[in-house]
Amino acid sequence: MSAERTKKRSMAVEIWQRLLRNKMAMLGLVILVALALSAVFADVIADYDTKVVAQNISERLQGPSAAHWFGTDEFGRDIFARIVHGGRVSLVVGLISVSVSLLVGGSLGAFAGFYGGRVDNVIMRVMDVFLAVPSILLAITIVAALGTNLVNVMLAIGVSNTPNFARIVRAAVMGVKDQEFVESARAIGTSNTEIIFREILPNCMAPIIVQSTLSVASAILSTASLSFIGLGVQPPDPEWGAMLSSGRNFLRDAMHLTLFPGLAIVVTILALNLLGDGLRDALDPRLKQ
Repeated sequence: MSAERTKKRSMAVEIWQRLLRNKMAMLGLVILVALALSAVFADVIADYDTKVVAQNISERLQGPSAAHWFGTDEFGRDIFARIVHGGRVSLVVGLISVSVSLLVGGSLGAFAGFYGGRVDNVIMRVMDVFLAVPSILLAITIVAALGTNLVNVMLAIGVSNTPNFARIVRAAVMGVKDQEFVESARAIGTSNTEIIFREILPNCMAPIIVQSTLSVASAILSTASLSFIGLGVQPPDPEWGAMLSSGRNFLRDAMHLTLFPGLAIVVTILALNLLGDGLRDALDPRLKQ
């Protein structure tokens, strides 16, 4: 056990060192850490009741200044404070929805890849049906049917991303299930479920980690899209897509209402994509030097 732990630790160190050599991936990681810290300490940075939702008409549509770094919106609310608190919403929705996709899609893909045959055919044909519908359209349909609240948004985005995880996990499992350690586990009487979740899936983590990172970016963009059309987070709660939607009516006179929420979306998704690309390179054994 100690030798196995040492081997896993050395592999983790090697992956981390490979990631450190990728400057763009580290830039993405630094940005994400900063965003995560700002989301965790959002209440310390800006009070929710007085800065985020409270209206102050006397200060409406002010440009960026020392008092309001990103200016104020049409109700006099501080845009910087709303972006910080909106980041908390986006990150929570992204992480939870991807967790739903990973749990459901990963399990289905693992069973399909391990058992093959009719089980594989049934599961993957159902996933193909979901893949035939654009993910954002599927999410809109689910939210419209269930109602517009944060839980339904997370559920809708999670379901729409499930087929992607199912296909990726299925492919990874099919490449591992015939190896010697799986045959050894089967020979000593280990059940199929234990083989899947204790032996096979831990050896398929590289593509799963990369897909999860990239899917968080997709989930954040989907959340912003749903909020932009009024099916996501409802006012006065802050969310980047909803802020873009409300600010588009003031593009000529107050461009900062859409500029800063748009930049928040772009920077966050760019950082996640940079980190995902870096993780893919670091976890790919073919790129070892």
